[in-house]
Amino acid sequence: MSFSEEIARSYDAWRETPAGHYIDSREKSMILDLTQPRGGERLLDVGCGTGDHLWLFRRKGCDVTGVDPSASMLDMARQKLGHKAGFYLGQAEDLPFADDEFDIVTLITSLEFTTDPVQAIHEAIRVCRGRVFIGVLNKFSCLGVTRRLSGCYRSSIYDNARFFGICELATMIRRQLAGVRIRWGSVIFLPYGWYGFAKGLEESLPVMYNPFGAFLGLSFSVTFTQVAVQEPLRELMPLESTGRQPLPGVVRVIK
Repeated sequence: MSFSEEIARSYDAWRETPAGHYIDSREKSMILDLTQPRGGERLLDVGCGTGDHLWLFRRKGCDVTGVDPSASMLDMARQKLGHKAGFYLGQAEDLPFADDEFDIVTLITSLEFTTDPVQAIHEAIRVCRGRVFIGVLNKFSCLGVTRRLSGCYRSSIYDNARFFGICELATMIRRQLAGVRIRWGSVIFLPYGWYGFAKGLEESLPVMYNPFGAFLGLSFSVTFTQVAVQEPLRELMPLESTGRQPLPGVVRVIK
């Protein structure tokens, strides 16, 4: 799903309000804590929208690339970043990049709007050689429940969104990377209207492994890569010494 330019501009304007700026800063702080970006790393933001998170990682010294299904969103992102980022039109479920091309791959409030979230996660893992970050709207937060209920009475951008919980996300990831360690947390525990006077309460609540914040983020290392080899590396040795013929195809090999 792609968004109209009007929706994107209204969201950018919301971030400039006092409450929007505070909430946005809380989310970005957790994103950076869970991704730990380093200067010179290559980063792909899937569903980059108007490029706000590309700017976040660009300021940390990353070489950033954005992909989005909306040409108008990419035009707005280019206005912000110009030649400081690469931009591609494409879908999360079919990324136009080679295997292991990026050190970090992020999906930040974009997985909710994909047609096949499992395939989108698969593609993120495929093009990543380091770590993946996923940030979503949390179905178990008070705000998440309110957003879903409001869709029963009036139209909103969340009508077509699929909200997630940590257990559902972890299951989808571990079906593709069995046993992978997942770090996660959440922020934004209070109603939006409270952030003019209750920031201290928000900041007193634990972030890591708290399942009730409106913005849920998780990260994990990609410990496997796809390479074209004849046999698993742990078994590689001269064919003359084994007497076996090479096995064709692509296999997954532990890094």
